[in-house]
Amino acid sequence: MIQNYTDLTRLEMERVDKERTIVMLPLGATEQHGSQAPLGTDLMIAGAMPRYIKSAMDPVDPDFPMLIFPAIPVGLSVEHMDFCGSVTLKPDTYYKFLYEIVESIAHHGFRKFVFLVCHGGNRPIVDALARQLRYDLDILPFVLASGAFFHPQVQKTLSPGNTFDIHGGEKEISMAMAIAPHTVKQEYSQAGYKTAYEGKKAIRFSGDHALNWMGKDFTTREGQPIGIGGDPSGASAEKGETILRVSARELIAPLLEIRDW
Repeated sequence: MIQNYTDLTRLEMERVDKERTIVMLPLGATEQHGSQAPLGTDLMIAGAMPRYIKSAMDPVDPDFPMLIFPAIPVGLSVEHMDFCGSVTLKPDTYYKFLYEIVESIAHHGFRKFVFLVCHGGNRPIVDALARQLRYDLDILPFVLASGAFFHPQVQKTLSPGNTFDIHGGEKEISMAMAIAPHTVKQEYSQAGYKTAYEGKKAIRFSGDHALNWMGKDFTTREGQPIGIGGDPSGASAEKGETILRVSARELIAPLLEIRDW
């Protein structure tokens, strides 16, 4: 069954089938999401997604063998450090921090790990880390994205014309509203545009040919840097609930394959 790692006693942990049991590490961040959403948006998502995964998994396999490690609250957020409240680790610090957590757990016999990436900026380091851990420790560290943002049902939640939604926009704010509505101040919402990249045909803000974006690249139409990519004005808790449930459902197939690996 899916349980919280820290809820188990030492005796219960000793009795866990460590060959089969997956240890999931939800990876959050503490960074600005504009004036309308909390600094802990990604951390909220990292804390909530395992609950949605459990709800989606229980009808399929109520005995699914997984332990949920406490959500990691800080990651790689250097792109947001121009905005108050954001916190980041250096890449080598984050790498070593996660490495030593997994190394400790693997020391007790666990072999299957899932890094659940709930902040896209964490992904590049986590991909490199997972490969190194596999080589060094002879374990199986899988990397899963928490959000099914390109799923048709999720895309349908976007308001008409809101085609650019990358950070602090409609999807993320909707998720925050579904999880902790009291933390969202929708009256302060502003739309942000990828101003620095407009008119560029070969170089993008991410991808194959890129100048990887910084928050200050996203501005209002008047040119004020706000670090928001998208228009959050159409966000709602109902949309957030849809995004969270669809995203959890889409994680069931890879998790079942990991179970049987």
